[in-house]
Amino acid sequence: MTNRALAGLYLPQVRMDFAAIERRARVAEEAGFHSAWFIDHLAPPAARGLDMLDAWTVATAVAVRTERLHVGHLVLCAEFRHPALLAKMAASLDAISGGRLELGLGWGSVAEELTDYGFTDPGPVARAARLAETIDLLRLLWTGEPVDFDGEHWTLRGAVCRPRPVTGRVPIHIGGAGPRLTMPLVADRADWWNCPSSATGRLARLRPLAGSARISVQHPIGLASSSATRDEVVETAHRRFGAWGGVIAGTPDEVAAALSREREAGAELFVCQFHDFGTPETIRLFAEEVLPALE
Repeated sequence: MTNRALAGLYLPQVRMDFAAIERRARVAEEAGFHSAWFIDHLAPPAARGLDMLDAWTVATAVAVRTERLHVGHLVLCAEFRHPALLAKMAASLDAISGGRLELGLGWGSVAEELTDYGFTDPGPVARAARLAETIDLLRLLWTGEPVDFDGEHWTLRGAVCRPRPVTGRVPIHIGGAGPRLTMPLVADRADWWNCPSSATGRLARLRPLAGSARISVQHPIGLASSSATRDEVVETAHRRFGAWGGVIAGTPDEVAAALSREREAGAELFVCQFHDFGTPETIRLFAEEVLPALE
């Protein structure tokens, strides 16, 4: 674990146009945040009638409009993209952004989305196995050398992926907390384990299952600028995000104290979805008064 705690801004691209996303990402970069994170669905799972920009397009646009901010997704659905295509997309965006892509992957959390949109759903066990094979292929393709591959799910002949990522590979984040299918993938293949808000209460118990992967945690956060606004902010955070689990809300001191317990358990990156969806004032408040307390 590094001495410096990192902050990520979670910006699900629902009920938010690109101008708002860009504005928040720029403020986060100026405030010293490490990264901005998006979601990967073909439509909002609980509200398909709402507009939602494509995950990869948004990440690309944010990357070219910032200079230091890393971009990623929590998480990309591996079933949406062939591994060879995903390798090419990732290497290209990493090259364009100067090495700022963080590749978050999962094996698909909304099964009906796969079937409704015409993808094959072989079931969770097979999807987890396909993700494992996908990660193996990504790492092979990122060498830039011709790849012959005969797997259970994918077959490639003389496949080449160029340009290579800036450092030769892109950090792979695996999100989820299932001990049977997800955590073995984390231990075997991930650079980072993203613990979702619903599982942060089990962080210490799950940590040994993550192997040597670095840890990020994801939280809905209600951050009050003063004791006078505390109760209103706490109520708003729980009303908007309480069903997710893992809500942390209060004054900067209270939020820092709660996150410090996870810091002590090994968390290095805190991915935050704020109660007000990331206004500049809240982003700066977190950077100035919460993040330094996590060093």
